[in-house]
Amino acid sequence: MMKTSSGRTLYYGKGDVMAYRTYAKPLTVSAIPESAHRGDSNVIFAHHITFAVSSDLLLGSFIEGDNTWVVATDSMKNFILRHAGDYEDATTEGFIAYLGRRFLEKYTHITTVEIAADRIPYEPLQVNGEAGFEDSGLVYRRSHNEHAGAKLELARSNRGVQITEGWSSLSDLQLIKVSGSSFFGFIRDEYTTLPDSYDRPLFVFLNIHWRYTHIDDALDAGEGRYVSAAQVRDIAHHVFHEYKTPSIQYLIVQIGLRLLKRFPQLAEIRFESNNRTWETVVEPDPQSKAGVFTEARPPFGFQGFSMTQEDLADEGEGKALPGGEEDGTAGRPADGAVGTEE
Repeated sequence: MMKTSSGRTLYYGKGDVMAYRTYAKPLTVSAIPESAHRGDSNVIFAHHITFAVSSDLLLGSFIEGDNTWVVATDSMKNFILRHAGDYEDATTEGFIAYLGRRFLEKYTHITTVEIAADRIPYEPLQVNGEAGFEDSGLVYRRSHNEHAGAKLELARSNRGVQITEGWSSLSDLQLIKVSGSSFFGFIRDEYTTLPDSYDRPLFVFLNIHWRYTHIDDALDAGEGRYVSAAQVRDIAHHVFHEYKTPSIQYLIVQIGLRLLKRFPQLAEIRFESNNRTWETVVEPDPQSKAGVFTEARPPFGFQGFSMTQEDLADEGEGKALPGGEEDGTAGRPADGAVGTEE
């Protein structure tokens, strides 16, 4: 939350700025075992942006109605759109850092800028070419699946403009595992109606946020230390596939450990998860595995958790995470095909 030097919360800005840039610099990322993703052509570099500013000099506009120091939010929108074409690198984080620095250069009375940008995903479509089906390169489809994003705060200091906080994100990831998950052993008392489940379809909504030890790794894709949201997504897929899990809580910890291992340049990872597991209508047949399910009814359970490189070091030394629990099957890779009975 942006505050003035007196500690008062004060900010204003512009939301829902849609910036569609074409033919930005292509992104190349380092390979990891869990992902075939090697980068993005960035033919469509599109973002949904929220832009906010703060300064002691803006207090008069709130208290006295004096707009002397106010930059109109319409001007902010125009500033973002016009400078979207000037950005010369390939990442969302670099793009919003560029916007923030340019804005602070232009308006020297503004002390803090906070910018959030959600990448608007477009998928290339294939056409039948001379060598078979290939990406069109011209025609894309708007995706409504998970999307990448970032949020930065930039502020003036005696060393110039500094990024004071920065997070990258993967939002609205929705994953269903049809078998190989369980939930049992929880407290049972007079309020408990939920039965034990030893093999259930598990449907999770998941947001993952990560913070770099050195924010410059997120801004300069050319150094090879940029973490792509697509690779984060693919690691989540693999961990969900590989492990039998006794809870969503345990699942997100395993995803976090894998991310920290693959990307030592990350300082911290945060999870926000939501349990949308289907309700069973017809129990799965023991032979065919066929069952019938319907949407879960609200209210929904949710989880939040943060992890750092210290957790990975503890795991490597055989230490349990603080507050963790031991379970006979937890954390073991599934034997054979996904869906093996526990």
